[in-house]
Amino acid sequence: MTAARLTVITEPDIDDIAIGAAVLGTGGGGDPHVGSLHAKRAIRLNGSVPVLQVDDLDPEGLVVPIGMIGAPSVSIERIAGEEEVGRALDMLEQTTGRKIAAIMPIEIGGGNSMIPIAAAAERGLPILDGDAMGRAFPEAQMVTFHLAGYGPGAVVLVDAQGNAVLSYPVNGAWSERLARVLTFEMGGSATMIDYAYPGAVARECAIPGTLTMARDIGKMLRSSELRDDERIGAMLEQLGGFRLFDGKVTEIERVVDGGFTRGRAELAGTGEDRGSQFELSFQNEMLLAKRDGEVAAVTPDLIAVLDQSTGHPITTETLRYGARVTIVAFPCNPLWRTERGIETAGPGYFGYDVPFTPVETLAATAAARREAHA
Repeated sequence: MTAARLTVITEPDIDDIAIGAAVLGTGGGGDPHVGSLHAKRAIRLNGSVPVLQVDDLDPEGLVVPIGMIGAPSVSIERIAGEEEVGRALDMLEQTTGRKIAAIMPIEIGGGNSMIPIAAAAERGLPILDGDAMGRAFPEAQMVTFHLAGYGPGAVVLVDAQGNAVLSYPVNGAWSERLARVLTFEMGGSATMIDYAYPGAVARECAIPGTLTMARDIGKMLRSSELRDDERIGAMLEQLGGFRLFDGKVTEIERVVDGGFTRGRAELAGTGEDRGSQFELSFQNEMLLAKRDGEVAAVTPDLIAVLDQSTGHPITTETLRYGARVTIVAFPCNPLWRTERGIETAGPGYFGYDVPFTPVETLAATAAARREAHA
């Protein structure tokens, strides 16, 4: 990947970051196109956004994660506006009695990487080159702050009708339960702030460099120097990822249930994968992938669906019957492979009766199996 870290985000950077964040978002995190329009407009009106690295944070300065919560299928139609984001930030400052020093993404997902950039531009604040997941997850407690033992603190939820709710959940699990119920009543999508902490805590918990990583992925997938058939392979080489399957979507089931977009997709193999079947299961994000009934990748490792010709990511709400796609997977941040990480966001939490096995182990086993049958 490009060695140079982001130091400032300008309008031309947005498309690269949005596409890369949608890859890392594993199908969730909100619509990248809608979010990018918001971010571009905010930068056009207010100027570029300075970027801070984790080590640059003032230990005492308040670092505030902001993003959207709800079902991605709803967020496409119910877009967060400037007023909604501004009310959430105002409420947090009034509640804490402190001025915000920096904004950060709570996750690296399509739209939820754009909302913090827009918020930083509108407030004239820097944004942190880092997040609290290294990907996107569907529930509020699935963050590195929780893994490190920190609670959500003051939680702010704001909706398009002007409702604003402040709560102090006792832990991350209760934060998710309360926020999910409120979000449902708010129309299925809301702006949320949680885990606002001084820079010293953000330094401890943030996964560094993820906005830069998103930009670099986006540059690669939008590069005119690579052929369509080269872009995905080049990205996998740089990220240490794996191509799991090339296929065509033959069945898609998707519902909004309990504040999430839930469903599954079935694919029939194309090219070298002709004759094989593939299945994806998702809850906002892609969580489980099976090839011919065998686990190919599972949460918390990252599973992404890419357009077979362009390499651009396809989100869970935009995946369609007949789409020709490439399924890829990447190792998650090591924090998620700890006992607490697996307990928080592993397959058992989501009700999948499979153990967590690293994607690199699964890929090696699958390759050996295919070689033995050749």
